[in-house]
Amino acid sequence: MAPSLLKSVLKYKWHYLGGLACLLLVDYLELFIPQLTGEITDGLTGGFTGSMVLRDALLIVAVATVVAALRLGWRVLIFGTSRRVERDLRENLYSHLTTLSTSFFQHQKTGDLMAYFTNDMDAIRMAVGPAILTTFDGIVLTAMVLAKMILYVDGKLTLLAMVPLLVILVGGSRYGKLMSRRYGKKQGVFAALSDRVQESISGIRVIKAFVREAREMQDFQKANQEARQANLKVVRLRTVFLPLLDGLIGVSTALTLLYGGSLVISGKISLGRFVAFNSYVVTLVWPMLAAGESITLLSQGAASWKRVKALFSETPEIADDGLTDQSIQTIGGDVVFRDLHFRYASPLPEVFSGFTADIPAGSTVGVLGRTGCGKSTLASLLSRLYNVEPGSIEIGGRDIRTIPLSVLRENIAVVPQDNLLFSDTIQANIAFGVRTLDEAPPDPPFQAKVFLRKNEAVDQWIEQEMTDRESETDRLWNDLESVMDAAKAADVHDNIMDFPKQYATVVGERGVTLSGGQKQRASIARALLKDAEILILDDALSAVDTDTEAHILSALRQWRQGKTTILIAHRVSTVQHADKILYLEDGVCAEEGTHESLMALAGRYARLYEQQQLELQLQAEQEALHAAE
Repeated sequence: MAPSLLKSVLKYKWHYLGGLACLLLVDYLELFIPQLTGEITDGLTGGFTGSMVLRDALLIVAVATVVAALRLGWRVLIFGTSRRVERDLRENLYSHLTTLSTSFFQHQKTGDLMAYFTNDMDAIRMAVGPAILTTFDGIVLTAMVLAKMILYVDGKLTLLAMVPLLVILVGGSRYGKLMSRRYGKKQGVFAALSDRVQESISGIRVIKAFVREAREMQDFQKANQEARQANLKVVRLRTVFLPLLDGLIGVSTALTLLYGGSLVISGKISLGRFVAFNSYVVTLVWPMLAAGESITLLSQGAASWKRVKALFSETPEIADDGLTDQSIQTIGGDVVFRDLHFRYASPLPEVFSGFTADIPAGSTVGVLGRTGCGKSTLASLLSRLYNVEPGSIEIGGRDIRTIPLSVLRENIAVVPQDNLLFSDTIQANIAFGVRTLDEAPPDPPFQAKVFLRKNEAVDQWIEQEMTDRESETDRLWNDLESVMDAAKAADVHDNIMDFPKQYATVVGERGVTLSGGQKQRASIARALLKDAEILILDDALSAVDTDTEAHILSALRQWRQGKTTILIAHRVSTVQHADKILYLEDGVCAEEGTHESLMALAGRYARLYEQQQLELQLQAEQEALHAAE
């Protein structure tokens, strides 16, 4: 459910009221400057002494000084508060995104999501800050100035000056509707352009490898041209509206000069009062301009809030529901698949069509099968990234649908095929899985001390993180020895120690500064350090050689004693020492057993093993031949 923008603003109502009070005082005090100017003008023609002129001049200076101080007050209170509202909404939006399911991000482009956090939030901030200011200021100042003009100068002359205001009110309504539509289109095009840039930068290696720079440039130019056209439509509308305002202001000034001059000549008003009236007309210029600016900002803010509100209305497909038992605080390591049926979407074929298997607690189980047989899908289903029918999967003797998501995922560690490292130090990346807010990581073999982020210290924590990343790493994870132990088990410790800053080395975006094998092993170390009840390695050894694979598998047997480990792989060598091997085919478990029993069966697994052994033999012969040459 989308939060209320009004409630977000009212949360800081006293800040806004204080700022508007300062603004009200500014408008009230400014009314006296034209009046004092008129009195000085009349006084100079009517016997004012030098001391009297000096007195009124000093009074003008005093009023201007107080106005300046009050202007600073409303800027701090209103503009500063709009930044707070923007911060709160951005945090709420980010928090909401973290609750959405995997399927949402599969259909939503990154560039579009980034636009919500940048341009849209900026437009909303302008609507709840400067727009509120200009709207209030325009209404109050206009009312005060018109009242002063009527009471102090002349009523008919004031009515004549109000004609442009009526035209602005009528035209402004139409302008606001057009601006809202065009700005919404502009934000959508900006999101598409941002996504194009983000995707191109992320895939720069592929672009260069396939020499597609020219094609990507053409696509970018097309998206950039669309963004230009959308921006021009917004700018053209403002370009037409604002000069019209200036024209109306000029007409108003001309009318007041002609009619007011005739009143002075006929002696109905004094010259000083006419000078004061012209000053009031000049003062009205700001509310007239503010009307256009307010309509623009409010229209843009409304368009952006409509987009953000739609994003807030997205609900997670995967969430704790009526089946969830909130009393469950931990899970066991045994996993049972019972007549599992699953497909990603209704038009697509079934990935599993009656899959049944049993994984005992504390065992190491290998999962093999041809590409597309559903091996990775098993990892996603166990983490409940997708829902299955109740009773299809049991973990620790409980239906997976009854286990709270936080408990389930806290007790499962997954090393996916796509190994993602964050733009942080290697140490922080490996320790990522055991950062908690209020509790230490699990019992031995890993003991750790965690820097707890308290709510009242978030701003200070962020500032420290941005200014001194290495120092922050030390505070976040004081037990470097545990991190190093996990890295050694994943056979990546020696590579890390070769870096100039070792574990304090900051990796690039998505870990791009590391090789594929180093990223994969760092991801394994991260999962090991979590020490979860169930560990799933989804083809996580594909980027390492056989010797490194053997070292990691040996370490796994040592570190994972008594806990469940699931090895999803393409190579038989990865799973041949597992307690049990599951061979998947046609949506079911086609073969099940140990390496020896499956070889004796002489079925699919045995044929795959023989094929891979032949490939290894041919590879060895080719390497020997090249060495001889």
